[in-house]
Amino acid sequence: MIKLTQVSKRFGSFLAVDNISLSVPAGSIFAFLGINGAGKTTTIRMMTGITQPTSGSITVGGFDLFRSPLEAKAIIGYVPDRPHIYPKLTGREFLYFICDLYRVPASRIDHNIDRVLDEYSMRPWQDALVESYSHGMRQRIAMCAAMVHQPQILVVDEPMVGLDPHGAHDFKESLKRYAKSGVTVFLSTHSLDVAEELADHLAIIHKGSILTSGTLDEIREISGRPSEDLEGMFLELTTPRFEH
Repeated sequence: MIKLTQVSKRFGSFLAVDNISLSVPAGSIFAFLGINGAGKTTTIRMMTGITQPTSGSITVGGFDLFRSPLEAKAIIGYVPDRPHIYPKLTGREFLYFICDLYRVPASRIDHNIDRVLDEYSMRPWQDALVESYSHGMRQRIAMCAAMVHQPQILVVDEPMVGLDPHGAHDFKESLKRYAKSGVTVFLSTHSLDVAEELADHLAIIHKGSILTSGTLDEIREISGRPSEDLEGMFLELTTPRFEH
């Protein structure tokens, strides 16, 4: 469903992403892990068509992202790490705007909006201005916006920041439901416990390169640590080694 082949991205002389290849099966939850500056967000921005790779190819749902950008983007829902939501719109007005962008048929718009508002318990605040929303409510309306056009692929960048325990629980349950319904979920997160709990497949990126990828058991086998938890393996792989 998502395939990156030898993808690199340069910003001047800086190589932000270095020849990475990934394959994400349909209907799975894929966790993309790395420390700050590892290349996670740059990779996601290329996957969602915001930034063009310097080299390599990306396909989503069988569409080449740069040969068929409209078809590819139409099947993606995206929640960036800092979503921009127009503050002077109400929650419902914002979702109407998103439906218009994705050309949701008029006959389905209200049904789709009601469905996501109910799923994220936002119906009571649908007519309030976004500027009055708490951080958690903004996160929830951003998820509504990502799912209102019923995408085949959901890409989420650092979604857990600032969520209270109830919000975090609801968010995790929603990702499980989406995957069970066939949606492919690509999740970038610092929350290793969330990745360990949810992900079918994982990859760890460091300094722009993929260090390891696979199921958790496969990564354990590769690392030679059959009983190690994800946090232990992540720290081992990404902690700098200094020579004395």
